[in-house]
Amino acid sequence: MDIKNLNRVIEQIADERGIDKSMVAEAVESAVAAAYRKEFGKRGENIKAEINFKTGSFKFWKIRTVVDETTVRVKEEGKEPEIEDKSKESEKELLPLYNSERHIFLDEAKAVKSDVKIDEELEFPLEEREDFGRIAAQAAKQVVLQKIREAERESIKKEYAGKEGEIVSGVIQRIERGNVFVDIGRAVGVMFFNETIPGEYYRIGERLKFYLLAVQEESGRSPGLVLSRSHPKFVSKLFELEVPEIHEGTVEIKAIAREPGNRTKIAVDSKVEGVDPVGACVGQRGTRVMAVTNELGNEKIDIIEWSENPDKFVAAALSPAKAKAVEILPRREARVFVPEDQLSLAIGKGGQNVRLAAKLTGWKIDVRSLSRPEEAVAEGIAEAGSEIEKSEEKE
Repeated sequence: MDIKNLNRVIEQIADERGIDKSMVAEAVESAVAAAYRKEFGKRGENIKAEINFKTGSFKFWKIRTVVDETTVRVKEEGKEPEIEDKSKESEKELLPLYNSERHIFLDEAKAVKSDVKIDEELEFPLEEREDFGRIAAQAAKQVVLQKIREAERESIKKEYAGKEGEIVSGVIQRIERGNVFVDIGRAVGVMFFNETIPGEYYRIGERLKFYLLAVQEESGRSPGLVLSRSHPKFVSKLFELEVPEIHEGTVEIKAIAREPGNRTKIAVDSKVEGVDPVGACVGQRGTRVMAVTNELGNEKIDIIEWSENPDKFVAAALSPAKAKAVEILPRREARVFVPEDQLSLAIGKGGQNVRLAAKLTGWKIDVRSLSRPEEAVAEGIAEAGSEIEKSEEKE
């Protein structure tokens, strides 16, 4: 065997697929074992191969597992067992059938190794071979490809499992039935229709940022990477990228409420005295918040200062409207009074502003005009917003 060429190929595959060199070497050994079994072995044999990657020599073993009557079934030739107890028989059926090529009974195994135990694997040397036929070589090739794909899947899963809840960048590959498939390097992620930003248009070849929502195991395929641009935490992570104070922990995002494609409200707080949390997020001349807004397709973002004081927090949450007074009521209800000319601004288009304020604060908000304090205007809208928030928390 040209061992130098083999080592070079193993290193090349490992680098191209981003997997460990030892995994590729194991795949080659598994393939050689499969070729040996195909050409010289017997049906059911469990064969192990070892390649000396310095000399190019091969060694082969037959692996037999130590068993007894409690761990395998023994089928008697020409005799069908009588079924006396169906439940016991069904339990017995779950045991593997004894195969002399793969199993060895305990008494026989003790002659080979005195302290052997049940389920232990014994190795029996086989004749060394190198002359494999075409069919065996083809079988070896399939085993190598399969093992490499498995190793690659495991490597991708480990890499991206640690990135759940983080921002990833990718190029849009294709769009099928509203679902967007994204090339994010070593893997392809999918952004389902309900995770897209409503009204946002996606072009093939366009590079965008995405929130890695989950890494799902898919049988026989690469791990499923679920992406999102509509998730509220996508906005949080974008601010973390743009605002050093958030990344460093000086400023914290305490709450967020979002209606993707339209408006987002975030409440921020400073952990260090003298640091303005709102100013840090807005940036000089609005550069930081503008960068986030541009990534979201000009989605409006209201940044407010979080407060432990409920009336102060609720009043701020209605920004850009200016609240004149807040009355705190039982059962997390708040009545907010605004000037008549600020009423429509406080409620927002379709009740959006007060609805998001309710989701952000977790309070039921009743907006009223100072000139008409007895007339409820947006209580139902804000209540609907708080109910939406409860349902989202359950999900």
